[in-house]
Amino acid sequence: MNAGKSTAMLQVAHNYEEQGQTVRLFTAAIDNRYGVGKVTSRLGPQRDTEVFDAETNFLEKIDQKIACLLIDEAQFLTTLQVQQLHQLAQVRGIPVISYGLRTDFRGDPFPGSAYLLALADDIEELKNICSCGKKATMNIRVDEHGKRLKDGEQISIGGNESYLQACGRCFYTDSH
Repeated sequence: MNAGKSTAMLQVAHNYEEQGQTVRLFTAAIDNRYGVGKVTSRLGPQRDTEVFDAETNFLEKIDQKIACLLIDEAQFLTTLQVQQLHQLAQVRGIPVISYGLRTDFRGDPFPGSAYLLALADDIEELKNICSCGKKATMNIRVDEHGKRLKDGEQISIGGNESYLQACGRCFYTDSH
């Protein structure tokens, strides 16, 4: 949350395209905060993208050579889709760069994220800061009154009004 994942993705796409190279961008169809099929940075930049859902087959969708495949909200990938992306990178030689959260508001890994962490050739962590000043690695879901929620569905789309970033200490001690 708030680490600049979407901003970084938009910058990578821009860098490739500035060199005349073709990229394809995908985001989760479930993420409709700014409209379906839009990658939006909290800093303002926005771009239309293709969408994926649980039925998307990336091996079929990516049928031509491209310079790079970029995935936002990668925590919503299925384990099969992560394997497909890994195959695209390893067999077809298409660089795949994905951006997403590791864990949900309970501290449980998203299945897609767990497989991404297991299969990734390289991992770069984008950092954010907890309100106490330490590196934030966790997310806390809050209700409309700012009260922490500890139960509920793993997937609930929301932004700054629904989630806070926290370090492990604040996450476990309810310091928010």
